[in-house]
Amino acid sequence: MASVRQSPTDPVFVQNPYPFYARARSMAPLVQWDDYGMMAAFGHEAVHALLRDRRFGREKPVELRRPVPAHLTAFDTVERHSLLNAEPPRHTRLRGLVLRAFTSRRITGLGPEIRTLCHQLIDAFPTGSFDLLDAYCSRIPVLIIARLLGVPEEMWRDLLRWSHDMVAMYQARRTRVVENAANQSADDFSAFLREYTNQRRASPRDDLITQLIAAEEKSDKLSTDELIGTCILLLNAGHEATVHGLGNGVKTLRETGTDLACLTPDRIDATVEEILRFDPPLHMFTRYAYDNIEIFGHRFNRGDEVALMLAAANRDPEAWDNPDRFDPTSPIKTNASFGAGLHFCVGASLARLEIAIGLAVLFERCSNLHLTTPPQYSDTYHFHGLTRLMVAVDWSLTIAKSKKKYENRFNLHCVCWDCRWCGNLCQQKNSWRMPGMIRVHEVQNRPNCWRVFSIWCAEY
Repeated sequence: MASVRQSPTDPVFVQNPYPFYARARSMAPLVQWDDYGMMAAFGHEAVHALLRDRRFGREKPVELRRPVPAHLTAFDTVERHSLLNAEPPRHTRLRGLVLRAFTSRRITGLGPEIRTLCHQLIDAFPTGSFDLLDAYCSRIPVLIIARLLGVPEEMWRDLLRWSHDMVAMYQARRTRVVENAANQSADDFSAFLREYTNQRRASPRDDLITQLIAAEEKSDKLSTDELIGTCILLLNAGHEATVHGLGNGVKTLRETGTDLACLTPDRIDATVEEILRFDPPLHMFTRYAYDNIEIFGHRFNRGDEVALMLAAANRDPEAWDNPDRFDPTSPIKTNASFGAGLHFCVGASLARLEIAIGLAVLFERCSNLHLTTPPQYSDTYHFHGLTRLMVAVDWSLTIAKSKKKYENRFNLHCVCWDCRWCGNLCQQKNSWRMPGMIRVHEVQNRPNCWRVFSIWCAEY
């Protein structure tokens, strides 16, 4: 039996795990990863086969379950009622009820709202170098899920903190401090959702929580604990996928010098899939064997765990030509980034939509956005995302490109939205209205207003 040793918290590995994946993948379809004490599949064929093999699942076999430590009771309650860790028939029931509210039509309809949010976030970008993860990438998914659920948007920082604390439980760096924080956040998040759900039962609205309450299938409904678990899963999994998908995508596009024509409407879908393949936000997903099984030359006993290395499968040369090269022009081919089979990510379509719109709007508005500090990955394996993404936008270059084109078209020196960047109302001249505009002013000697001129020009 082939085996490998590699600490998942080793700094070199955290920054670039792909050489290790290549070495392990070349050894055998299944390799013992000693640091985790389990077999791991690194190749495309093995990973996709095991993702779809119903003899393996997410729910821990009954005989392996142990009493939950007192300091993790709140977190365990959420986990036990989560769709992520359920198997049929409970999984079939939960997923069916969730999908009756979380429909593809509803997700597709969010497109204009996501685009508007992206523009609003870019409007608020500071000058100089700033962290794009905090200013943009993190806020898109958490604000959209807040609107979907119907919870107050001003709670986004609480939602983000709860999510970060809870997903840290799946990371290799898990400690007692991490466990305490996760349990407290699970308790706080659950208490908030329980109270909010009771409000929605008494006063229904057009939001996802109300629809989950109403979702029925064969007279069955989600219990309150199941509804809470579902809402938490949608935030936690959805946020991690989008924030790291966006962050890793911006990093990849800029470091590879990729032509931004790859973000045009006819090419954006292929670009998003290539970003997800090349540097996905989640690198590993585990399964339990539900029987004594022999597969890919290894015999599993019931209860054995196997690690499915999603990111390694995405770089398999047996499945992709030149897999270590980022190529958004390559044809779309199914990757493992959102899983497959029974547990294919329920929020994959929303994550793809947010990444596609987020990248397109960002570089449409800020085409000269550039990295100011080499990005570093966070020690959060088996998630794979950046600690910060320090960038800057050279507004003067954007302005120069926009000024000549649009000054002639509108016979104006400059336009801005109520001159809110310069902090004063400029003298109004030839005021008129357009879709999406409040007022148009002539502006003289106000360089920050030129920044808004460039923003507006990018939209029209």
